[in-house]
Amino acid sequence: MIGNEQKRTFRIALDAMGGDFAPVNEINGALKALEEKEPGLNLEIVLVGNETKLKSIIRRADYSGNDLTIYNASDVVTMDDDPTQVLKKKKDSSLYIGMDLLAKGYVDAFVSAGNTGAVLSTATIILGRIHGVSRPTIASYFPSFRNYPVIVLDVGANIECKPRFLYEFAIMGSIYANQMLGLEHPRVGLLNIGEEETKGTETLQQTYELLKQSQMNFIGNIEGRDVLMASADVVVCDGFTGNVILKFAEGVYSLMKAKFKQYSKKSFIYALMLIIASPVLKKIFKDFDYQKHGGVPILGVKGVVIVGHGKSTPFAIQNMIYKAVEQVKKEVNARIENALNPTAISEQNLKG
Repeated sequence: MIGNEQKRTFRIALDAMGGDFAPVNEINGALKALEEKEPGLNLEIVLVGNETKLKSIIRRADYSGNDLTIYNASDVVTMDDDPTQVLKKKKDSSLYIGMDLLAKGYVDAFVSAGNTGAVLSTATIILGRIHGVSRPTIASYFPSFRNYPVIVLDVGANIECKPRFLYEFAIMGSIYANQMLGLEHPRVGLLNIGEEETKGTETLQQTYELLKQSQMNFIGNIEGRDVLMASADVVVCDGFTGNVILKFAEGVYSLMKAKFKQYSKKSFIYALMLIIASPVLKKIFKDFDYQKHGGVPILGVKGVVIVGHGKSTPFAIQNMIYKAVEQVKKEVNARIENALNPTAISEQNLKG
């Protein structure tokens, strides 16, 4: 198996026009990914976008390799575009064409720092859902005091959820945590307003029963304060709640940085103390930095799709590409399909 992987070439399509700083950051990120890839990894990146612009930037970067190719796309999906209109009005966009390349098997994965809603809707329609998945979901990494992040899903794809959806999110999140984080028996927690079994809405109570009867390592309800403390490895919630806590966590990171800067200006002593503590603070803040993980997966669609922050730096783009390669290697989608076989639900795949 390992020998075959070494011989295999992983082709990753990159939406070169999708981010706030596209296509410069996308191209630089792709070049970094090729230059710094692990030994033995055969990687080819397909840049999807305006061919003239892309070639001009590549020439300035003085790149002459043969593992970076261009697939022309004349249109761009902006952050302001209605996600539902992409399929009707922007079939010449880098997003649509890149996703189509994945659907046709020309590439192994698709990566974009563009409009998240548009990436999600386009992936769902063009790629289709994995057999047994009711709704695709977006999983996100949250920092924790442990040596690995907490997986939270959903964080915005599904505002309202049925118990069945949340149950499937738990299975997909558990498989992802098992394969991508190396957790043998990931602990699953249901985000609620209390730990008691009878807490929360009827939907949450019904979801609790489904999870309790499953073979997953379900630890029960957890509360908001438990997320960053990693009381669970996989946190399940609806997209509305997940998106709120995601944005709140981003706000905590910004507040901490602003407060440290504010205190450093109050006195020389405070400034000196911060300088002394800066090596430790940098390590702490590193866990909050989205660039470390690059992007987050859209789980439940028939293909590996990674979506990143609109302001993604070249470093973030590079890590998105590596994350896509790893997810293809680990065959996460095949494991999800096996676990969600509608004729006989089985979580035996959660153990690897």
